[in-house]
Amino acid sequence: MSSVLACLLLFLVGCLGCQHHSCRCMGRVFICQESKVVHVPRDIPANTTELRFVLTKMRVIPKGAFSGLLDLEKIEISQNDALEVIEANVFSNLPKLHEMLISNTGLRFLPAVHKVQSFQKVLLDIQDNINIRVIERNSFMGLSSESVILWLNKNGIREIENHAFNGTYLDELNLSDNHNLEKLPNEVFQGANGPVVLDISSTKISFLPSHGLELIKKLRARSTYNLKKLPDLSKFRSLIEANFTYPSHCCAFANWKRQNTELHPICITSQAKQDLKEQPGEKLQMQSTAEDYISSYGIGFDPAKNDFDYGLCNEVVNVVCSPKPDAFNPCEDIMGYNILRVLIWFISILAITGNIVVLIILISSQYKLTVPRFLMCNLAFADLCIGIYLLFIASVDIQTKSQYYNYAIDWQTGAGCNTAGFFTVFASELSVYTLTVITLERWHTITYAMQLHRKVRLRHAVIIMVFGWLFAFTVALLPIFGVSSYMKVSICLPMDIETPFSQAYVVCLLVLNVLAFVIICVCYICIYSTVRNPNVISSNSDTKIAKRMAILIFTDFLCMAPISFFAISASLKVPLITVSKSKILLVLFYPINSCANPFLYAIFTKTFRRDFFILLSKFGCCEMQAQIYRTETSSSAPNFHTRNGHCSPASKNSDGPIYSLVPLNHLN
Repeated sequence: MSSVLACLLLFLVGCLGCQHHSCRCMGRVFICQESKVVHVPRDIPANTTELRFVLTKMRVIPKGAFSGLLDLEKIEISQNDALEVIEANVFSNLPKLHEMLISNTGLRFLPAVHKVQSFQKVLLDIQDNINIRVIERNSFMGLSSESVILWLNKNGIREIENHAFNGTYLDELNLSDNHNLEKLPNEVFQGANGPVVLDISSTKISFLPSHGLELIKKLRARSTYNLKKLPDLSKFRSLIEANFTYPSHCCAFANWKRQNTELHPICITSQAKQDLKEQPGEKLQMQSTAEDYISSYGIGFDPAKNDFDYGLCNEVVNVVCSPKPDAFNPCEDIMGYNILRVLIWFISILAITGNIVVLIILISSQYKLTVPRFLMCNLAFADLCIGIYLLFIASVDIQTKSQYYNYAIDWQTGAGCNTAGFFTVFASELSVYTLTVITLERWHTITYAMQLHRKVRLRHAVIIMVFGWLFAFTVALLPIFGVSSYMKVSICLPMDIETPFSQAYVVCLLVLNVLAFVIICVCYICIYSTVRNPNVISSNSDTKIAKRMAILIFTDFLCMAPISFFAISASLKVPLITVSKSKILLVLFYPINSCANPFLYAIFTKTFRRDFFILLSKFGCCEMQAQIYRTETSSSAPNFHTRNGHCSPASKNSDGPIYSLVPLNHLN
């Protein structure tokens, strides 16, 4: 009875002593919630279990301010932007402390907690302190002999030193919303047991440490845009749940199966388990080890039975991961299909080789630069760029094979994809534009063959192609400035933010390409109707020219029609094909023109063969063939003369039909 009275008297004295100008007691809770409070009161009751300092103007919490408060369980210091310093040993010998909140202050350094020496599981919540820059080594050693939860989010933390969490059983570490935090050093968790839960969301962290990930069960890295590459998956021996920024990261775990043998150190080989059955002493030792790890792993050990369930060691553990891959972010390599991986190399090399040969022959020719030759140079350069783009894609595919999930973000958001995207947009638009100009030029030449004053001059062609280059450059640069993305015209960036500008950009490009194809078809129909006239061209040549025209139109159709159809449907938000299937279009249809044009417009023509053999003869090869072509050219000179790149017929009297208004080698 006397002890009860003594305790009651002590409580009353504590409460009476609590009554001063700006603070008050509510039971055993001591509250200071006035801006008039500029110093820590010296008469805090010894039996206080909770301290609250809210909306005060204290600048310094002096050494020993909370000494002797052995019953203290909770501390809250918040909404005090005047607070700059918490001196050493303020939090000393607080064995019952299990929660501390320090938020919205002007503190420049983490408070020293190494002498708290709590026997409880402690939640240390230090957040919204924008002036705290560094977490030093051993910052939390001595905080608790049990596990700790550290919420250090929304501070101004820029640097965390190695061994920062040394000496702690780290259940949870929350570093989210430290927007200037860029690095977790490799030994940051050295000396710590854990963390079990790690949250680095909304930071600039680009790499996870190579050590200390073994016990992580839950990893959160949402809006962590700089984290583009994950460490070796074998580091995540305990991971069961992950939240990332990019779907490609979840691809890493999609086909990754992990047995509990990797998860729990108590799980061992079947032979060792058999040994344990024969040596019960060692089994007891392993059970002790299991108890040590149970708080972190949470599997296998049954305290009621005082035994470890070794059957769980063979269970397969799947990682629950988000955001999940979808149709626009599939879990596959760039090419996806092995057959495409082979074909893209063949097609890209064919396009590059064919167009380089055409450029070399046309530029080095000893004959005058004609309008058709000039246009062919532009077409060959555009198609060469498409070949380079395909070779670039093929190279990246080989480099990232089977681990694209680790390279996807760097590739999609980096200079590599922008370069590839620029190449493909510029090259495709310049190629289509040049094909259209070539077609119009040939139609014009045939239609006005006898009107020399209406011939297309080289200077006219240069002006037209300058406009084409400016157009191709402009539409290729727009995605770099955010008007759209390169998603719609290449596979390097399988994600896009749909905007009206983006849709308008894509639709305009597609409409222009379709319009160009229509112009090409109409012009060739006109050409065909002209050459079918027996008064214009020999009937013996009709078949050859018709076949050539049919092949040209057919290759244009194969290249443009499927891509335009599916792209227009996607831009109208009615996608009819997946990203995986679109890669077939990229490899088998998209480069058709780039591979075919060098042969159809140059290599298969007699003029090209003449220039080719003449060039080889300069190096001592094929001199006989070169001489034959020189002779043929010389013999045809009296009948035709060249005028700005166009052959016009000389006067010729004959009683037979007029066989040609336009020489066939020009059409070829």
